[in-house]
Amino acid sequence: MTRIPAAERRSALIEAALRVVSRHGIAQATTRAIVAEAGMSLASFHYAFDSRDELIDELITTVVEREQQAVIPDVVPGGDLREIIESGLHRYFEHLKADPEHEQAMLELTQYALRSPERHPLAVAQYARYAALAEQALEAAATSADATWRVPVATVARVLVAFTDGLTLTWLVDRDDDAARAVAHAAADAVSRMADAR
Repeated sequence: MTRIPAAERRSALIEAALRVVSRHGIAQATTRAIVAEAGMSLASFHYAFDSRDELIDELITTVVEREQQAVIPDVVPGGDLREIIESGLHRYFEHLKADPEHEQAMLELTQYALRSPERHPLAVAQYARYAALAEQALEAAATSADATWRVPVATVARVLVAFTDGLTLTWLVDRDDDAARAVAHAAADAVSRMADAR
């Protein structure tokens, strides 16, 4: 029998936990359900993690890092600010549509962290990272469009994150693509009005 290195075992268990949370929710993501999904034994789990809580903490960190890679928009030179922002929102929406269960798992993990005082900092870090990503994208968009933010870009970033959260939740509920694209259009219009052309 081949021995799996600890790092690979941890990674496989994290992926299995994400699939279980996506399909059944955090309450059903028991240690037994996770190891069954991973095709491992309980002993293998305890070799990799001290507890289910440790695994869930690492799962939250992993999925936030993954979101970062998926949603940073390409800034196309020559577009105006509203077009660039809307393009980024459409890219995010395509990411959402490609794996809606992943986004449901993200929402569930956020709620899980918020309900537990010792895990609350994970939710804070998650949204701080979202805001930082939005700020990075907005700075790049303004530079490309030769615009200047009238409102502090950190505030604009929080507005953009709030729009994105709303788009995510409403689409997960109604799966109305046209309505989601209309939200993206309105959000891009509202956000771009917080800037002036240079």
